[in-house]
Amino acid sequence: MTYSEAEQLVKGFEEGTWPSSEWTHFAHFVMALWYTYHHPIAEARKLIKEGIKKYNEAVGGKNTENSGYHETITELYIQIVIGYQLSFTREYDFDALLSNLEAQPFIQKEFPFSFYSKELLMSKEARAGWVEPDVRPITLFDTEGKMLNAAS
Repeated sequence: MTYSEAEQLVKGFEEGTWPSSEWTHFAHFVMALWYTYHHPIAEARKLIKEGIKKYNEAVGGKNTENSGYHETITELYIQIVIGYQLSFTREYDFDALLSNLEAQPFIQKEFPFSFYSKELLMSKEARAGWVEPDVRPITLFDTEGKMLNAAS
């Protein structure tokens, strides 16, 4: 994906016009990377969280206790994307981050289960608000500052 394509994705996300069939797991990461790269962290968090809720409704979805927006998964992935940016060892720009994004272990859909049991992560409580992990603490870096993968 190119910078221009990412920009179009985010624009469509913000306007609620991005095709829901193209609102993939990876598209979520591109959007989160865009906001955490281009905005201060607190603002990025707000834009991501409120944006997902708004987008879901714009494409006919609902944000309920059983579907739509999921606070714990969203916050976990925001932390992961921020960690990904911090782990980049060379002078980085958005294109470099974007070009390496898809190869990251945290892109795998099962990644959150490295930290959470399925029962807890799929609970109404986890969907509604942040819950601490019950499998292992969220550790993004090893002692040398390298980003860990899900199996570490």
